[in-house]
Amino acid sequence: MITFVFLLLLGIHSTAAVTHSLKYFYTASSNVQNFPEFVAVGLVDDVQIIHYDNTKRCEPKQDWMKNITEDGYWERQTQWLFGTQQLFKASIETAKSRFNQTGGVHIFQNMYGCEWDDETEEVTGYDQFGYDGEDFVSLNIKTNAWIAPKQQAVITTYKWNNDRGLMKSQKNYLTQICPGWLKKYVDYGRSSLMRTADLPSVSFLKKSSSSPVSCHATGFYPNRTKMFWRKDGEEVHDGVVKGEILPNNDGTFQMSVDIDLSSVTPEDWNKYECVFQLSGVRDDVHRLEKTKIRTGHGPSEFPTGAVIGGVGGLLLLASIIVLAIWYNNNNGFKRTNISDTSSSSSDDLCP
Repeated sequence: MITFVFLLLLGIHSTAAVTHSLKYFYTASSNVQNFPEFVAVGLVDDVQIIHYDNTKRCEPKQDWMKNITEDGYWERQTQWLFGTQQLFKASIETAKSRFNQTGGVHIFQNMYGCEWDDETEEVTGYDQFGYDGEDFVSLNIKTNAWIAPKQQAVITTYKWNNDRGLMKSQKNYLTQICPGWLKKYVDYGRSSLMRTADLPSVSFLKKSSSSPVSCHATGFYPNRTKMFWRKDGEEVHDGVVKGEILPNNDGTFQMSVDIDLSSVTPEDWNKYECVFQLSGVRDDVHRLEKTKIRTGHGPSEFPTGAVIGGVGGLLLLASIIVLAIWYNNNNGFKRTNISDTSSSSSDDLCP
């Protein structure tokens, strides 16, 4: 599996002005072993609030989300996502046809949502689709027009952009409905979402004697953080591979940063230290000592063979976050529906 590289959109959690976010990630897959054919997750301020997969039920992932019972909320979400699952499954076949593909592993993704500044009331929205690890179509929120980075997506953008009613509904969702629900969610989960910072547990790990040393931090909150290696007070870049910020089951986060010390003598290892920086908190510094390294261990990994592809942009957040959340959990509110056409032809593509 080629691991997707991504940067989480960072939320700011403090008593001052806060930018809140509501994001939904849909991932449909074909021929992916040990992974559901469709997974949907929703996050508020990068904390998972809902989950849907092959169980065909939309479930709350935070206790405070269980308090939302208005107008059959959970049943409506389940029905919406069940219908979306069927549409996304068909969309994979449509995309395969456009790219002249037959079998193999394929992924169709959607990420959409909005951000809201609770001081300025400024709202921004986004909506992107991807196929096999690359951007397929994306919405330019300023011009309210769909853009096709791939020739195979031109027919899709032409149909959507020329449907005035559709584009009006799309804009209304991202600028009115989405931030409206985001404000509700923030109000419901305020005590949890606005809690004080949690410091991580930091460990040094090595999978084998010849592997890089991994500095792994877990259990921190919020996710506005940075972690790096330094030597003699200077940040080190050579031989360093920074991991991604991933969600834990309890609403906290984890990340790791590896360093290759194969060319460094063991006597000099204690010159290196791992630095964890959390916004508004004093740096947490851990000096590397061989006696503290746990060999045979490594940070949590994703299911093998789950996704293949390259880095295509912001949309790739969808697959990595969905995979991480699904892997950790393993046991949205309805928006405007968009489709290429109302017919049932093989040229239909559902966003």
